[in-house]
Amino acid sequence: MNRYEALRRDVPEWFRDDPGGVRILTDPALIRDARRRAATAGQRGHGGLFGALRARLRAVLRPVPAGVVSAGRYLWYLRDPVRFPDGRLGLYDRILPPPGSSPGVVVLPLLGPERKVVLIEHHRHATRSRHWEVVRGFGDPGATPTENVTREMREEIAATPATVIPLGELHPDTGLLSHKVFLYAACVDAIGAVEKGEAIARAITVTPTEAEEMVADGRITDGFTIAALYRARLAGVFGTPATGDGT
Repeated sequence: MNRYEALRRDVPEWFRDDPGGVRILTDPALIRDARRRAATAGQRGHGGLFGALRARLRAVLRPVPAGVVSAGRYLWYLRDPVRFPDGRLGLYDRILPPPGSSPGVVVLPLLGPERKVVLIEHHRHATRSRHWEVVRGFGDPGATPTENVTREMREEIAATPATVIPLGELHPDTGLLSHKVFLYAACVDAIGAVEKGEAIARAITVTPTEAEEMVADGRITDGFTIAALYRARLAGVFGTPATGDGT
C-alpha cells in the first residue's frame, strides 16, 4: 500500500469524497476489515460451518490485494478500500490515466468538401473482434488537444487536419474508468495508408447518413464512434443541427 499512500498525497483529486457516495477508507483497521470482507464475499453458504471457517481463515491469512494493482504507460489500476453508502465495507476497482497525462482524443475525420465520414476497420484485442471506428488515442503528457488530434490523424490514416472542430467531452465508462476524452471533428483534404501495426485493416468513406445507418443496424457498435457522430449531428457539422422539440 506504500505506493497507494504516496498517490493519496501526490494526487489528492483522485481521492476526493462525496458525503453521499462511496467513501475511500483511510483507517488501517477499517482497510484490513474491508480486504477480509472482500476475500469472504461469495463464500458464505459453501461447505457449511467448516467451509465458512475455512473462508474466514483464508481471508485473514490471504486478504484480497488492495491499493495499486498495476501501473502502466497508459492505465493505472487501483483497488480502493471503501465504505458503501449502506455502511458495508469492501473493495472497489477503478482504472485511471497515469498522473500528469493529458486526456485522450476521439476524432471524426471528414473528407473533402462533401465532408464524407472516414471510418477505419480496427481489430481490438479486448473484444477479439473487428470494429468500425473513428480515429482515437491516448493523450501524450504535456500535449495540447490539437497536438494529440494531429498526431493521431497522422499515425492512423496519414492525414493532416485542415480544420479541427471541438465537439465536447465524454466519460466513456463512469462505473469503472475515470478517463475523460475530448471529441473532435477534423476536416481533411486526403487520407493515406492506414497504420497496419495498430491492427487497422482499412479505411472507408461513407456519407453521414450512411454512417448513422451503420449505427442503427448494428454495424457500428463502438461507443466513442457513436458519441462522435451524435455530437457532430447535434453541433450541425453535417448540416442541420438536431432539434429538441421531437419534430
